[in-house]
Amino acid sequence: MRMVQATLVAAIAAAVQFASPALLSAEESGRPALMIEIDGAIGPATARYVKEALTTAGERRVDVVILRLNTPGGLATSMREIIADVLGSSVPVIGYVAPSGAHAASAGTYILYATHIAAMVPGTNLGATTPVQIGGPLPGLPGSAPDKDGKDKKDDAQQPALKDAMTAKATNDAVALIRSLAELRGRNADWAEKAVREAASLSASGALQANVIDLVARNPTELLQLIDGRTVELAGGDMRQLATKGLTIERLDPGWLIRLLSVITDPNVAFILLMVGIYGLNLRVLHPGRHRAGSGRDDLSAARPLCPQHAADQLRWPGLDAAGDHVPDR
Repeated sequence: MRMVQATLVAAIAAAVQFASPALLSAEESGRPALMIEIDGAIGPATARYVKEALTTAGERRVDVVILRLNTPGGLATSMREIIADVLGSSVPVIGYVAPSGAHAASAGTYILYATHIAAMVPGTNLGATTPVQIGGPLPGLPGSAPDKDGKDKKDDAQQPALKDAMTAKATNDAVALIRSLAELRGRNADWAEKAVREAASLSASGALQANVIDLVARNPTELLQLIDGRTVELAGGDMRQLATKGLTIERLDPGWLIRLLSVITDPNVAFILLMVGIYGLNLRVLHPGRHRAGSGRDDLSAARPLCPQHAADQLRWPGLDAAGDHVPDR
């Protein structure tokens, strides 16, 4: 009887020893793959959401993060924050343009280039990464229209040169950024530069053939199966082999504060809030005696313009927009 027990123990130990390491790490560890989603224009709230999500992923020691992209682009400053967080992540980040009909245009293309593995769903596209300026020039500044008296005509000769210099500066900086990301991840740097200088775009199949992305996957489950066993390089040069087959996917939604910031930093909403605050101040000036000084209603009317202050700080002359045409003309 003891001999039978000893044989059974030895058989179980051998089975455990020779079990697939990937199967054990993926199915027995209980750690899911986290999915974070960027939908719409990229701004300060988006950058904060990605930063907090990657921090959470590192604390939970998850195996992989799927960054799903569907964006027309966004602010260059927020884009660079996201890229820095992805490059410094202790967890592999898989860029995934989805669902069908989605796009990773402009700033989204830069972010996709920064991810450890880049993937797309059939029927999606990326590119058009030429930086553009938000809004138009302010009156009285170089590049503005001359006034009725023609006082600004003397600056007309300087305007084209200044505009060309600013455009060249922004374009060359963008080219250097996306080429550095392409070289880091071993992707097509020449096409990346073409996307900046000529606003070139590609479909999912075209991006795969041009070595802009690593694979095409129809759904997240297929994505995890295709990347299983691949080796990626993390921050600091650490190499990690992915064991993603069989992982469950857990979506990590933004908190209430980030959702609030997403609303008030939207250019349309910020403009409406600003106009409400301006009208509130005008009403207080035109009717100074209607409310008692120091009353709650008086303080409220004076505080109305503060609501969009965060949005205004982000939207007023933020440099160059890495998006495209998602910022509406006023």
